Amino acid sequence: MNIDWLHFTPWASITGGVLLGVASAMFILLNGRILGISGILGGLLPPKMADSLWRVAFLAGMFCAPMVFNALAPVGFASPPRVDADLLTVVAAGLLVGTGTRYAGGCTSGHGVCGLSRLSPRSLVATMSFMGAGFLVVYLVRHAI
Repeated sequence: MNIDWLHFTPWASITGGVLLGVASAMFILLNGRILGISGILGGLLPPKMADSLWRVAFLAGMFCAPMVFNALAPVGFASPPRVDADLLTVVAAGLLVGTGTRYAGGCTSGHGVCGLSRLSPRSLVATMSFMGAGFLVVYLVRHAI
């Protein structure tokens, strides 16, 4: 195994993990809801007016946060992500992930962060399935195909 030391980001990763954990804990403590992105988005389909405003605000904040960060961060502070795939592959991957979250009853943020912290057996199985499928696909793409 080789570590790409130029792109190894332990401090950014730890900071991001802590922020996600704190945000998830605050969300469940203050709202009594799980911070799962697929559940928040799925709650808009079909929309219920009484429940839509916070969902739209949350998703808009998630969409706008990278642009705000780029506007405020010093030049060269963070490099943009590199995606080694064409548009069709990215769209197909997104559709597969969306389908998987519907079958699993949630996404990695809902099951992996919130569900595991609540010691949910269902979330443990879902997270192991997400991770196992991810490991398998990476192995197949890099070694078998």
